[in-house]
Amino acid sequence: MISPLRRKLLWLIAGRAAAVTLLLGSAILIELHSPGVLPIDPFFLMIGVTYALTALYSLLLAQAERQRWIIDLQLGLDAAIVSAVVYLSGGVASYFTPLYALPIIAASTIQSRRGGVMVGVLSAILYSGLVLVQYYAPFALPHGSVVLLPPLRLAWFAVGLNLFGFVAVAGLSGYLAENLRRADERLADASNQIADLQAFSQHVIDSLTSGLATSDIDGRLMTFNRAAEAITGVPVAGAVGRPALDVLQLPEEFGDLFGPQQERPPLPRVDFGFVRNDGRRLELGLSTAPLLTPRGETGFLFTFQDVTNVRRHEREARAQQRLAAVGEMAAGIAHEIRNPLASMSGSIQILRQELPLTEEQSQLMDIVLRESDRLNDTIRSFLAYARPQRLAATRIDIRQAITETARLLENNAELSDAHTIAVDVPAEETWYEADENQIRQIVWNLATNAVRAMPDGGELRLSVRQEPTAADGRPGAVVIRVEDQGVGIAQEEIDGIFQPFRGGFAGGTGLGLSIVHRIVSDYGGAVRVASQRGAGTQVEVTLPSTASARPVLS
Repeated sequence: MISPLRRKLLWLIAGRAAAVTLLLGSAILIELHSPGVLPIDPFFLMIGVTYALTALYSLLLAQAERQRWIIDLQLGLDAAIVSAVVYLSGGVASYFTPLYALPIIAASTIQSRRGGVMVGVLSAILYSGLVLVQYYAPFALPHGSVVLLPPLRLAWFAVGLNLFGFVAVAGLSGYLAENLRRADERLADASNQIADLQAFSQHVIDSLTSGLATSDIDGRLMTFNRAAEAITGVPVAGAVGRPALDVLQLPEEFGDLFGPQQERPPLPRVDFGFVRNDGRRLELGLSTAPLLTPRGETGFLFTFQDVTNVRRHEREARAQQRLAAVGEMAAGIAHEIRNPLASMSGSIQILRQELPLTEEQSQLMDIVLRESDRLNDTIRSFLAYARPQRLAATRIDIRQAITETARLLENNAELSDAHTIAVDVPAEETWYEADENQIRQIVWNLATNAVRAMPDGGELRLSVRQEPTAADGRPGAVVIRVEDQGVGIAQEEIDGIFQPFRGGFAGGTGLGLSIVHRIVSDYGGAVRVASQRGAGTQVEVTLPSTASARPVLS
């Protein structure tokens, strides 16, 4: 980038060349119309010298920025060359005396007030000197020059008038140059402040964790911050200039907001579904406000957040509140049902053994006994979900729970030759403080669900790993992973699979995954499910390094 000083020097060199060319053209015209008026040979010689010096100044441009005396020398030589031209063209009677103003103005522009005053004083000295030579040393005039000199008193009046002009030009140009320099400094400071303010504003906007977008009055996006790009997956370049309705996938009622209107409908605060380019579904919470400027309402401001997890937790909390109220009552009822159910089942077994029954009666009693057992299993599972048993936490190796569950599954009646079980456990022990029966129940429930999701066979993979040790020295969380190649789960159904009695397989109680979720939540862990229809399911159970189980004692 060219520095301001070099730019001024380039203008000086170009201006000097233009002025000398104009002077040369004028001299040629004068010589053609009035031969002998100018001492043409020394006059053209001075113009040639000026051209040569201009070329030299161009070569010394880089050095002139570092050594400022070269600039002073240039300006001083300019005043000397003007003096020579004035001297050769008649001295005090010369028409070229106003040329002194050019180096003075140039000096003020480049070197500010100091340069203008310096060249102005030098010009006054040179001009006074050449007038003195004309009147008191006529022998020093160029050979053959005949100039009709004015009276001495008139000459000194002209000298005084010119000297006053030199000083006035130096003072005025210096004053203007100094004001211009200060204005440039103030403008530079203001520009820096504006740039800093813009950068600060941009940093603030980009530091927001909420998406922020602005649009014009017609709903076409003008800005899109970094959080908006991260939430939506739409790059800034791909968002700016496009309609907000398309980029943010706004509900249809937003179409009535855009465009100039006398009375605009209320700007809503809404939650709506959003589908990213990678296929992930989100819930966005969006607020809209008018963008007000001194010209009035010029657009809209959109602030939004990804509220997918928040809404899911709210739904879970509402479900837990409902279940807490119903569960306490139902647990008591279920406990009371088991006693008469056991009595009825025992009575039927005695009657079946002691009474002579027909084949049809025997089948009916078998149905009663089988359904009694199924009802008893359902009640037992419900009680395990509603009222977990007392924890007996010990230090266990999670790998053992994985391998023993795999061994039990291999002998399960639901497993066929088309099923395979793969176990992936680390070579080192994976220790964890927990109730062993609860950990086994987590693995067993997830594994049996995975087998049921593969009615035509497939691979079931059980694995466990331990996250790296934390910075404070605590062991990392334990992650249990169960993968299958089964029928999969639709995206919209994933949030509801942990609800009680939402089982999707025949013969189940619908409480297996609910119990898993309850146990993991009591340990302060999390269950993550990734699945698609026809592409299998992956379930990850993360158990924190420090268990924080909150058992409800039976």
